[in-house]
Amino acid sequence: MRIDNWKWTLALVLATACVSAAFAQEPGSAVQETNLKARLQQKLDEWHKSAKFSGATVGVCLEDGKCFSIATGFSDRAAKTTMKPNDVMLAGSVGKTYVAAVALQLISEGKFSLDDKISKYLGKEEWFARLPNSSDITIRHLMSHTSGLVRYEFNPKFLKDLTADPQKYWKPVELISYLFDEKAAFEAGKGWDYSDTNYIVLGMIIEKVTGKKYYDLAINRVLKPLKLTMTKPQDGPVIKGLVQGYAGAGNPFGGADEMIKDGRFTINPQFEWCGGGMASTAGDLAKWAKAMYEAKAFDKKMLDEMLKGTPAPMLGRDAQYGLGVIIRRTPAGITYGHSGFFPGYMTDMMYFPEKKMSLVVQVNSSVPQEIGRPLGRVLVEMSEEIVLVQDLLKKVNL
Repeated sequence: MRIDNWKWTLALVLATACVSAAFAQEPGSAVQETNLKARLQQKLDEWHKSAKFSGATVGVCLEDGKCFSIATGFSDRAAKTTMKPNDVMLAGSVGKTYVAAVALQLISEGKFSLDDKISKYLGKEEWFARLPNSSDITIRHLMSHTSGLVRYEFNPKFLKDLTADPQKYWKPVELISYLFDEKAAFEAGKGWDYSDTNYIVLGMIIEKVTGKKYYDLAINRVLKPLKLTMTKPQDGPVIKGLVQGYAGAGNPFGGADEMIKDGRFTINPQFEWCGGGMASTAGDLAKWAKAMYEAKAFDKKMLDEMLKGTPAPMLGRDAQYGLGVIIRRTPAGITYGHSGFFPGYMTDMMYFPEKKMSLVVQVNSSVPQEIGRPLGRVLVEMSEEIVLVQDLLKKVNL
């Protein structure tokens, strides 16, 4: 960190300390939150000014469970609508973490096991033999992306069909059908390749064994118990409160830059389903990350199993993938979490187990050139800033 940043932070701490001396109600706690918000807001604004994306939000949950959110830029750059901390965006593949939590709950309840072959649940379906590696794939393979099933969503034929009928409601079997009779990328359990298809198949099994719809399970088993009131299924082209997303002109998912026209998504985001399929706020996602990785969403005995990682080089140097979790080694320590993309939006969610804090950033753009830097790097730098401010506060006995 540059010396001027140290000076800025120390000056802010000392100035706020002087003000806080006049107040009797929990000065330390109030000062800490004020300083953290102010410093993180400055960093967020600086990033926004140096890049070209419309707007962003950041959610933070600290070790003591206190959470807050901040925002920068615009939720609609044409209308110059200011982005608010509780604005809703699509979370992309971060939604896999809810699917994983539901699956881990069901495993603890004995509904299925990690090493069950998927043929036990789907083998009687008339299409099953056409799915690559179908006889060898286990639940664990699906959850860890080691099944050999490739992505359906970037298949040229799927993209052509999606743009030809952008408001179509997709059934899970229609999505995985783009893989039928194709060759697997590798033998089940003998490689790693990130693929939404894995979680589509997992969702089908979850519904098969419970007799209930996945979204109902996620709401009743995860969202309601943990009071994640700003998180909702992306189950159609109209999502209440969703801010505009920018995907860049000519993007393969519909071709438009603005993803919302007259209140409707230009393509039906319902197709993502268990591959992601949730809209949320940075604040709710930060609460979710802390709950998820502190095993408050499933039996704690399953946490070690979830964190058994497989090398996942496409996700970054030394990155691993567990059961619905990306495990990353960063300058700020190891992190658990997930990144997410959906046309018009990008999200990254990190939990820092050594500090027991979580951070999330959401951007209403999916154009890398506009964002300017990896979202994970933004979170790591903000986590380091939080530690710096907390340490300085301790030094002045706040």
